[in-house]
Amino acid sequence: MTVESTAARSTARRSGTGGKRATQAARNGKAAENGTAEAPERAAASGGTSRPEAGGEPGKSSAKTPAKSARKPAAKSTAKAASKAPAKAAPKAPARSKAPAKSKTAAKTPAKTRTRAGSRARAGGSGQTEPELVQLLTPEGERVSHPEYDVDLSAEEIQGLYRDMVLTRRFDAEATSLQRQGELGLWASLLGQEAAQIGSGRALRPDDYVFPTYREHGVAWCRDVDPTMLLGMFRGVNNGGWDPNSNNFHLYTIVIGSQVLHATGYAMGVAKDGADSAVIAYFGDGASSQGDVAEAFTFSAVYNAPVVFFCQNNQWAISEPTERQSRVPIYQRAQGFGFPGVRVDGNDVLACLAVTKAAIERARAGEGPMLIEAFTYRMGAHTTSDDPTRYRSDEERSAWEAKDPIQRLRSYLEGANLADDAFFARIDEESEAMGQHVREAIRTMPDPDTMAIFENVYADGHALVDEERAQFATYLASFADSDSHEEGR
Repeated sequence: MTVESTAARSTARRSGTGGKRATQAARNGKAAENGTAEAPERAAASGGTSRPEAGGEPGKSSAKTPAKSARKPAAKSTAKAASKAPAKAAPKAPARSKAPAKSKTAAKTPAKTRTRAGSRARAGGSGQTEPELVQLLTPEGERVSHPEYDVDLSAEEIQGLYRDMVLTRRFDAEATSLQRQGELGLWASLLGQEAAQIGSGRALRPDDYVFPTYREHGVAWCRDVDPTMLLGMFRGVNNGGWDPNSNNFHLYTIVIGSQVLHATGYAMGVAKDGADSAVIAYFGDGASSQGDVAEAFTFSAVYNAPVVFFCQNNQWAISEPTERQSRVPIYQRAQGFGFPGVRVDGNDVLACLAVTKAAIERARAGEGPMLIEAFTYRMGAHTTSDDPTRYRSDEERSAWEAKDPIQRLRSYLEGANLADDAFFARIDEESEAMGQHVREAIRTMPDPDTMAIFENVYADGHALVDEERAQFATYLASFADSDSHEEGR
């Protein structure tokens, strides 16, 4: 895989929206009415970015695209069969192009909002448009409206979101540096995904329950989990570091996708208990290909579980781009399971807050699950063992850096006169203090008892474990004998 071919495939990102229309579509069985036409999605998935229907004028391509995309991949035998039955094939084209034509939302949306959300050039600069998604802050920091999702926050609340993102990024940067210095065995950075995590995390109530992966450092911050506790597992001194029930924040899950099924089971229990709370499960675009996620979707829909599935689509499942993972936008998968999905600008903290809050309240009201696809970008490596320069271009990263979620909110705060220089200076000072605290905490973190690894393997003990314990104790003692021998010389 070359950088050039990967970058070319990356220009084929897909589009769509959800929200109330998606909810109604799921209830009425009208899956095709949520989002854009199906054929352009498939054209993008096949890598045909140079075809007119994929990158041309939207108004001209909507009617022609279904017919072209349906004919091109067909085998000769299929083509012959189609030519014998033109009457049956003809009515299908208008039906499949219904989605671009209908746009009640566009009619209600201010002109500025439609231009910002649906007509900007894509990050890669290929001439294609960006995905249509829920957005309340443009990359330039301009506040826009959305007909279905919005938030009304005070200046102090918006300042709080900025503080959350800055401190989370600083903690993440310190952890990355500590790993490079040999203090941690591994680290999974969230660089670039702060808005998705802080926005969704601040939408939750204390009695809601969170099932994270291993990258939700910002959500952990929102749940009041001590940041230094996140480092213990990566340093190898504990198996988690915090009590999940103290903050309703489950332990980090390394097994890809399994926590989504756990969250669904927990949500089913919440519903049976009659509790007025909801559950949220975080996972990435790569995890969406796991069977556990599909099972979770099935069970949550059948049992109407109060769970929100929050997918952080950061474009890359390690070195695999999203278009190699799915033929349709990830949020559209929800319709196949019978519940709504929506795509939100994952670099817009206000939009992530608004959409997640609506989904959580919907779940609490007994309306069942919902899928949120936060369209964002991993600006760093997958983990500290990864080298992203081998599979993606510098131009792609630079384009997404221009959409930095922290700078976006800062621009809004400054432009709207919601924060002054003194505020930003205080946040910078607090950030420095956090960095120092993290460094001191990790370097003074006590090592566990070496022999504790053999405890609690079996409730009543086991002969083989006892034998291994004795062998390991002898091995450790050999180092002490060696040191004593050296000192006696």
